[in-house]
Amino acid sequence: METIRVLQVDAFTDEALTGNPAGVVPEADGLTDEQMQAIARELALSETAFLRSSDDADRRVRYFTPTQEIDLCGHATIGSYAHLRDEGLEPGTTTLETNVGVLEIELEADGTVWMTQNEPTTREVDVGYDRVADALGVEAAALEGASDDIPLAIASTGLPFLIVPITYLSDLGAAEVDMGAIEALTDDLEATGIYLFSFDTLERESTLHGRMFAPGAGVPEDPVTGTASGAVGAYLDRFGAFDDDLPEELRLEQGHYVDRPGTVFVRVGDRVRVGGRGVTALDGTLVVPDDDGDEIIEG
Repeated sequence: METIRVLQVDAFTDEALTGNPAGVVPEADGLTDEQMQAIARELALSETAFLRSSDDADRRVRYFTPTQEIDLCGHATIGSYAHLRDEGLEPGTTTLETNVGVLEIELEADGTVWMTQNEPTTREVDVGYDRVADALGVEAAALEGASDDIPLAIASTGLPFLIVPITYLSDLGAAEVDMGAIEALTDDLEATGIYLFSFDTLERESTLHGRMFAPGAGVPEDPVTGTASGAVGAYLDRFGAFDDDLPEELRLEQGHYVDRPGTVFVRVGDRVRVGGRGVTALDGTLVVPDDDGDEIIEG
C-alpha cells in the first residue's frame, strides 16, 4: 500500500498542543481532489494544507477542511512554513501560490512566519444587532455598546468575515453560539464566518481578544485564526479604531475558550501581514486512499 507523510503542526504558538492545529502534507503532488479531501477528513483538523509544486511561485498549496476545499487558511500556512523551517528552509522571502493568488511569505530567523494578505476590502452591513446577538448567544446591548464608533462590517484580506465588536471579555467568554443561525447569517452576508472580539484582554500587551466561528466552512470554532486576524486588522484601520494611529504591530489573543491559547501578530501598512510561529506535534504516515473518494484511510 502506498503511504504518504502527514503532520500536525500547531500554529500561532511556541508550545505543542496549544494554538491552532493544522494538518500538513509536505509532498502532495499527484494526489487528486478526492484523495486530498479524504485525507483532510481522516485527519479531522479544521484545515489541512497540501504542498505542491508550482509554475508560478516557489510552492503551491491547497487547503481542505474535513468537508470542503477553501481558498485560503492562515494558520495552515504558518504551520506549513514552520515545518519547512524544521526541514532546513532558510530565513528570507518566498512565494506561495494559493487559490486567491500568489502570496509573499517571509520567514524570520526566530521562526516567525509572515504571510502577506490580499488587498483589504471592508463594507458595512445592514444587519440588525438582535439577529447577530441571537446567533452568537450574547446580549444585543453588549454589541451595540461596543459598536458606537466601529460598526458591524464585512472585512477581507482573502476571505470575508463579519467583524463584530463586543464590550467585555466576560461577554465574549459567555457567548452561547447557535451554529445553525451563524451559518444562515454568514450565508446571507456572503461571509466565511464571524469574528467576535473585545479590546478587553487577558494580557496587558495584547490589542484584543477574539473568537471565530465558521460552521458553514466546516469549522464550528477556530482556535486561533490567521485570515480572520488579517481581516480584523484591516477593519480596525479602516474605521479608525484607535485615537492615535494604528499600532505598528497588533497582538491578537485567541483560543483560550477552547483550551488552545495562541497569539497572532498583525501589521497593517500598504498591505496587511499576519505573523506567528508553529510547533510540530505529530509526524507520521497515512495510507493513500483509492482515487474514488469512497475509501476510508487506515492510520
